[in-house]
Amino acid sequence: MIYLKSAIQLLFISSMFVDLIFITSSGMQKVTAITNTTTITMNVTSGKNQSGGATAVSNNTEVTNAPLAKKLNVVTSVSPITNIVKNVGGDKIVLTGLVPEGVNSHTFELVPSDVVKVNDADLVVIDGLGLESDVEKLVDETYNTKPNLQILKLGDNTITPDQYIFDFSFPKEAGDPNPHLWLNVAYATKFANLTRDKLMEVDLANADYYRENTDRYITKLKQLDEGIMQAVQSVPEQNRKLLTYHDSWAYFAPRYGMVVIGAVQPSDFGQPTPRDVANLISQIKAENVPAIFGSEVFPTEIIDQIAKEANVKIVSTLSDDDLPGDAGDPQNSYVGMMLENMRNMIVPLGGNVSALSNVTPEDTSVSS
Repeated sequence: MIYLKSAIQLLFISSMFVDLIFITSSGMQKVTAITNTTTITMNVTSGKNQSGGATAVSNNTEVTNAPLAKKLNVVTSVSPITNIVKNVGGDKIVLTGLVPEGVNSHTFELVPSDVVKVNDADLVVIDGLGLESDVEKLVDETYNTKPNLQILKLGDNTITPDQYIFDFSFPKEAGDPNPHLWLNVAYATKFANLTRDKLMEVDLANADYYRENTDRYITKLKQLDEGIMQAVQSVPEQNRKLLTYHDSWAYFAPRYGMVVIGAVQPSDFGQPTPRDVANLISQIKAENVPAIFGSEVFPTEIIDQIAKEANVKIVSTLSDDDLPGDAGDPQNSYVGMMLENMRNMIVPLGGNVSALSNVTPEDTSVSS
């Protein structure tokens, strides 16, 4: 006979043991110790020693190879991408977004705690196309100490250089194309597929889970994509024009049959000059658009002035990376953001969003 306490101590001889489980049934206790590479199970019979403590006799020892389950540590950039990754990875990953909602992703700067998050990551998922250059630089530096760190650039793997769009805020001479691919739901669907493939590559044991999550999510994204197409068709053709503060809708417009006629913010992300403002007012009058659109992370004074002088309605917010509601709310999702954008865009332009009434905003990943 050996004391139960001694049996437990034997199991902890290796410093790699990280877990201990007791299961008691009819006087028999099963002691399981799990290491990074091995699961050891001992059946022990409990009794009483002279001090009143339990005693144990090992009558069977089973040694099996069973890797310790470790969730992937995934770091992302902007909120829509974070949410897309969440719908694919579900509860098999630990997910951290770097860019807070409501913060301009183009001028966002990493803080020391963000460096720690990237250093601790197994996988970093970003849009790419120059949007998160600081994150890319940090990942490159982290390779020196963590060569197994992986990065997935969704935008770079979704479109080819001949599909890049250079425009008002992203002129070709500046080098990087407009990066806002995710506002085109077809591209967001590609983001989900790319995320699935990468997670399956680095975590093959959970491949079926990632695949099933993605299938459910893509079903919803297809409903959203088709609903937006139908809703835009309800807008009078002459009104299918977008003038926004921030130039986010370059990939959305051609997908859904709209035209971006301008953006208030210049390419340096500063304030437009008086001449810029005057030109935009003249353009709005010439185009005869019924509404122009602000942004959730930029000041409204200039666009208020433009709307007043051009005598058009102003919609204060179209969101390109700020999810509606609070964390945990059903609408706090990429799909929820797009549904709210369509209500804020299509109705002021003279259309309706009835085609989207069957699309719900909540996430689709399931617990394993």
